[in-house]
Amino acid sequence: MEGDRIKLLTLVIVENGGEVLLGLKKRGFGIGKWNGFGGKVEAGESIADAARRELSEEAGIDALSLEHRAISRFRFGDDSEVLEVHTFACSDFRGTPKETEEMHPQWFPIAKIPYDGMWPDDMHWLPKFLAGERFQAYFGFAGYDDERITHIHFAPYS
Repeated sequence: MEGDRIKLLTLVIVENGGEVLLGLKKRGFGIGKWNGFGGKVEAGESIADAARRELSEEAGIDALSLEHRAISRFRFGDDSEVLEVHTFACSDFRGTPKETEEMHPQWFPIAKIPYDGMWPDDMHWLPKFLAGERFQAYFGFAGYDDERITHIHFAPYS
């Protein structure tokens, strides 16, 4: 990945008593898919602060604690830009999830996570994440408009 441009992003997976909070994306990249809450890290912002901000903006709740469990890198086709996503678990938060301009939040029992309505890589990493595993992952996709996974790699993250 030397020479690649890295786009730094965050993702927060909210867990509460055997359920996970996902948001249905209403606009932008990933529209129509269920996902965690997150987005770009802004200049001068720490990764954790960006995760907290995005969760508040997209779900209307405030993270009282975050656990950094994963770093995943995504490449679409032969694009030289790699999306580096820092994923956090949040089980301590304030507020009630509410719909925003970008996301429609909904609680799902872990056994009923709607993987068929999510990015295809989620079925590979989300169960590990919810089991408390810490990892690094790499996913290659055929392209932005072709979501076939061409490469998967996992490694421990400490």
